[in-house]
Amino acid sequence: MEWLMAIVIGVMTSAGVYLTLRARTFPVVLGLTLLAYAVNVFLFVMGRLTIGQPAVIDAAATGYADPLPQALVLTAIVIAFGMTAFLIVLALKARGEMGNDHVDGLHLADDERLVEQTPSQTSQETKL
Repeated sequence: MEWLMAIVIGVMTSAGVYLTLRARTFPVVLGLTLLAYAVNVFLFVMGRLTIGQPAVIDAAATGYADPLPQALVLTAIVIAFGMTAFLIVLALKARGEMGNDHVDGLHLADDERLVEQTPSQTSQETKL
């Protein structure tokens, strides 16, 4: 079970990093959300996987689940939701002001390729 959880956390983290490094805002928001999910699963698994055990110590219970990771995950879910809402509002505001949804502010041509100028072209344009 530990191997499965490690693989799931690794896949979510790598997909989150890949999406975060994209040039558009929507994949960046999805990437940060996947990273938050990976951290939540990591925090939850950190308290050991126990099934059918109460989170509160009781005299009749033979064992208990650690309540600290559960509390940390609940807090992380709230923080991730607030961060995602902020990123969406920020992306909408940037889209409205810049006219595109690129995170680096570069404008794309109609054929979706970056238009780059060589240093000699930019120096000639400044002389004119």
